[in-house]
Amino acid sequence: MGSGFIVSSDGYVLTNNHVVEGADEIIVRLNDRRELPARLVGTDSRSDMAVLKIEGGDDLPVVKIGQSVDLEVGEWVLAIGSPFGFDYTVTAGIVSALGRSLPSENYVPFIQTDVAINPGNSGGPLFNLDGEVIGINSQIYTRSGGFMGVSFAIPIDDAMNVFRQLRDDGSVSRGWLGVLIQEVNRDLAQSFGLQRPRGALVAEVMADSPAQDAGLQSGDIVLAYEGEEVTLSSDLPPMVGRTPVGQSASLRVLRGGEIINLEVEIGRLPEEGQARNASPSEGDSGASPSPLGLDVEPLPNDIADAWDLSSGGVLVTGVASGPARDAGIRPNDVITELDRRSISSVDDFREVVKSLPDGSAVSVRVVREGRASYFVMKP
Repeated sequence: MGSGFIVSSDGYVLTNNHVVEGADEIIVRLNDRRELPARLVGTDSRSDMAVLKIEGGDDLPVVKIGQSVDLEVGEWVLAIGSPFGFDYTVTAGIVSALGRSLPSENYVPFIQTDVAINPGNSGGPLFNLDGEVIGINSQIYTRSGGFMGVSFAIPIDDAMNVFRQLRDDGSVSRGWLGVLIQEVNRDLAQSFGLQRPRGALVAEVMADSPAQDAGLQSGDIVLAYEGEEVTLSSDLPPMVGRTPVGQSASLRVLRGGEIINLEVEIGRLPEEGQARNASPSEGDSGASPSPLGLDVEPLPNDIADAWDLSSGGVLVTGVASGPARDAGIRPNDVITELDRRSISSVDDFREVVKSLPDGSAVSVRVVREGRASYFVMKP
């Protein structure tokens, strides 16, 4: 059992994907005790949304849709649902935070509330005090399996966009930039010359992506998207996802200590791709001990080909006590950049290491099992 609400008099219903996923039959029970069959119009796993269509319903009651963009932290909100099967239960609370990113749904800027939400509430409406739906109750954070004061709702602005696409097209199209990003912490901010942690650090630019076409590079920090500041890296995916495919967007980027502006034509977010699965093999001789506490060798051709490292790098073969181990670097990592300078060979690596400043944080770009990330070392 779960909850939902009717958004059109001809019987379209919004709920969560996880409420109806795998169902052989869907029955919608209304508050006048009618039970009507419904068909599944479409689902979107990325936002955990499902659209249903009630069969045989006439002049059905419809909720009033509000605007989640107008929500403010501290605003009172109410939820209606069926927790543990107790139909039409109303609970109240406030908006605790806006724009929350959860690991399972990067493209939804969730509304966090302290409204009591329990199993059975999923898919139900979240109302403001004007009686307008401003969210879909979707998830809770819990260690016990029950309510612990942290609940998450899908903003209705995003939900209605998904609804219209599922109703009209049967699928959902989202904007795509084509980058892997990571959070900018204090040490990374220092190494890149930022006064405070902010923005989204580009760890990798995917081949044949809009980001590559626009000239975005690994090591860039995206500070603003379409004039809107990117405070946390998790801010960027929803901004891009809401942008229509084919539309141009402006990026303000920090590169090499300078602010530059880029224009990118947003592409369509592809279906889940296959991960690159390649295992580092033994390299040739030529290990290079380093004062950073690691040994490196020339990058083997099979790893360079498997991980698309055409610009080269060095393979880490051993990590001893020191700055590298403290930073989290492991054997079989590939270093492609050190202190914002490209590393294509062991000689490059040695030259850069010689010039590293003592005691200052320096960034190092590492490719691990085909995925790039930035780490910070303090020589």
